[in-house]
Amino acid sequence: MHTKTHLKPATTRLPGKLACLAYSVLCYLFFLLVFAYLIGFVGTIGVPKGIDTGISPLPWAWAAFVDVLLISLFAVQHSGMARRSFKAWLLNYVPAPIERATYVLLSSLVLVLMFWLWQPIGTTVWNVESPIGRTALTGVFWLGWGMILLATFLISHFELFGLKQALEPIRPGKPGNHSFRTPLLYRFVRHPMYLGFLLAFWATPHMTVGHLVFALMSTLYIIIGTQFEEKDLVAVFGDHYRHYQKRVGMLVPFIGRKKEPRK
Repeated sequence: MHTKTHLKPATTRLPGKLACLAYSVLCYLFFLLVFAYLIGFVGTIGVPKGIDTGISPLPWAWAAFVDVLLISLFAVQHSGMARRSFKAWLLNYVPAPIERATYVLLSSLVLVLMFWLWQPIGTTVWNVESPIGRTALTGVFWLGWGMILLATFLISHFELFGLKQALEPIRPGKPGNHSFRTPLLYRFVRHPMYLGFLLAFWATPHMTVGHLVFALMSTLYIIIGTQFEEKDLVAVFGDHYRHYQKRVGMLVPFIGRKKEPRK
C-alpha cells in the first residue's frame, strides 16, 4: 500500500505534457529492467553479477561493511523520498506529473549502484541438500516475487510507478478513487508487497553470509520503513486505517495487529 500523491494542476502546453509522459515511460521501462535484474541478483539466476557471484577482494568484515552501507543508502533514499514533506519540497523543482517517476528513477539508480559495488561473502550459513527442501524454498522464492507483482496491481500499478500521473494531464478522465480499499491480499496483511520481499529475500536453499547480510538489512529496513509509511497512511485515511490496523496484521497475517487500548 502507498500514500497517494495529490498532483497540482498541470500548466504546461502539450509538448511539455508529452515530454513528461515520455520521461515517465522511460523511467518505468528502466525500472522494469532493474527489477528483473534484482530478481536475478537475489537468486543468482541469469545475471552477470549475483549476490553470491565471484569473490570479494576485501576482508569479509570490510565486505560486509560495504554491503551494509549500500543497503542503508537505498533505505535512506527510498524511504526519505517517500515522505510527504519531501514530496512537497521536491515539487518546487520537479513538475508534478513526473514527481513519482523521478522517485522511481532514483530508486532504480541506487539499486544499480548496489548491484555494481556489492561485495559477495561466500561463506555458507546453510545449504539444503534435500531435493524436496530445495524445491520448496525455490517455490517460496518465486511466490514472493509473484506476491509483489500482484500487490502492485491491486493498488494501481501504473500510479505506483508514475505513469498514471504523467498521462492524466493529456487525457484527463474521471477523478481517481482515493477512498480506502483493502483488495484481496490486503484483507490478510497490511503490506503484502513487503511480505513478498521478505519471502523472496529469505527463501534460498543456499544461504551465504553475503546473502544473510542482504536479507537481515533488508528486513530491518522494511520493518522501520513500514512504521513511517503507517504514519503517513493514518494521516491520509484517519480512522479507516486505524480500524484496519486493529483487524489485520502488518507483515504477517494475524501478527502485528494494533490492540484496542484498555479502558
